[in-house]
Amino acid sequence: MEDANVIKLPETGERRPAKKRARPPKFDPVEEEQKRQKNVKSLAVLGAEDSSVKLLEELVFGAEDELVERLVEEDDEQTETLPEDVRDEESGQSEDENEACLQPEPSRKPAWVDEDDELEEEVDMKHRFRRDLIRGEAESTMSKQKLQQRMREQFQKSMGGAPSWAESGAKKKKKKKKKKKDDEDEDDDEDDDEEEEDDLLRRTGNFVASSERLPSGVLRMKKCLHANSARPSDDRLTTVQFHPSAQVVMTAGLDQSLSLFQVDGKTNPKIQSIHLERFPVHRAQFSLDGQTVIATSLRNKMFYLYDMMQGRVTPVHTVRGLNESRVKEFSVCPEGGALLLTGTSGYLHLLTLKTKEVVRSMKINGDVSGVAFSRDGGKVFVNSEEGEVYVWDMRSSRCVNRFTDDGCVKGTSIAASPNGQYLACGSESGVVNVYSQEACLNSANPKPLKAVMNLLTSATSLTFNPTSEILAVASRAEDEAVRLVHLPSLSVFSNFPVSKRKIVYRAFCLDFSPHSGFFSLANNKGHAPLFRLLHYKDF
Repeated sequence: MEDANVIKLPETGERRPAKKRARPPKFDPVEEEQKRQKNVKSLAVLGAEDSSVKLLEELVFGAEDELVERLVEEDDEQTETLPEDVRDEESGQSEDENEACLQPEPSRKPAWVDEDDELEEEVDMKHRFRRDLIRGEAESTMSKQKLQQRMREQFQKSMGGAPSWAESGAKKKKKKKKKKKDDEDEDDDEDDDEEEEDDLLRRTGNFVASSERLPSGVLRMKKCLHANSARPSDDRLTTVQFHPSAQVVMTAGLDQSLSLFQVDGKTNPKIQSIHLERFPVHRAQFSLDGQTVIATSLRNKMFYLYDMMQGRVTPVHTVRGLNESRVKEFSVCPEGGALLLTGTSGYLHLLTLKTKEVVRSMKINGDVSGVAFSRDGGKVFVNSEEGEVYVWDMRSSRCVNRFTDDGCVKGTSIAASPNGQYLACGSESGVVNVYSQEACLNSANPKPLKAVMNLLTSATSLTFNPTSEILAVASRAEDEAVRLVHLPSLSVFSNFPVSKRKIVYRAFCLDFSPHSGFFSLANNKGHAPLFRLLHYKDF
């Protein structure tokens, strides 16, 4: 039996006595209490001598500021102890890096140059793919460099600016710096944005706003009660016109009456109606201030002035200096206080309403078929039955330009847009040419921007809306012969008039309300159909 206190080694078989395990000391509560008291006293001494310990640290290590200065001095001393070639290498490297940062990026040189590129070659701009890039009739040809710049401008306009991939490195760096600065500014406004977002999530409603520009294709509109439903005409209507400032529309016709209606689109109540004895009204129009109505007839030299403020009708039997057998067609001058009367044999007479006399006359070749004023009233466009358009200066009574309406055999009507951008000329064939007003003033042979060929009979009425976005064209020779043209795209709205449903009949006059909210026309049935254009919010 082996001894438990002997250990046998496996390699050698030698036996050694086993080490005795140390027994843990016995727990003495008195001794532990003495140690605890001693530690408490040591901690109290350290707490009492806190200021002295801090003073000792400052004497050994120095104050915080002094310690930093000492570290900087040691760093400088270490730099001075370096070999001169090492120091020069480090300083030279830093200077080179600084210069590289300050110098701008070198421009890239082309890898290959074609000598033909340096030659200035003129490009024909009349091609159908390049017509949209020209800005006037004078730009019939253009250099390659200018064409490239024009195409770049058009691309940036359609994209809302230059895309990031087309910018140079310097511009990108500037944008990054600006973006970083904007981000810092945006951090200050984050709280306000969060409040706005919270407010947005708490409310309900339509947050999608409609565009201010009139879309093409389909015109949003609503058929309303006839403008003169409170008093329809017994005969053909020849005039419909909206008041320039009030929510009022006027109608007049061959039934020898002139009526005023309030426009609300629902009942359109009658305001007043006057009867002119043996005077079938051929044309009636508001004065520039809207206080007077001028009315002419078919075969009379006399015309009427109706003062709406006083309710007085004044016949004008004779006009001093006017040698015409009848007064039929006229236009109110934009400057106010004067009428431009259309006479026979190509004469135009300027009449002042204050003295009722002709102050000057102008003459064109052939008979006058239409008159239209420019936006400021300084120029007047006169369309002749021979297909020529004359441009007269109203101040000097001098013809400043003359051109032939493209493809026109006999002119029938003319209209100028209120914004001074477009001029429309109608012909007996039904074609309406839309020109640039600037080209008509400066060019002897302007080309139309668009030829509207949707009418099959003579284009007898042309009217622009006040925003110059819609051109209304009509023919009184056929039923439903009315079209509305979207001018920005030079296309015709497809939903007017409504197919297979007669509403318009034969239109003799067209007009828009002052803010394009309503559109009306005078037809041969004695009615004035009224339409609400939903894109426009005001009257």
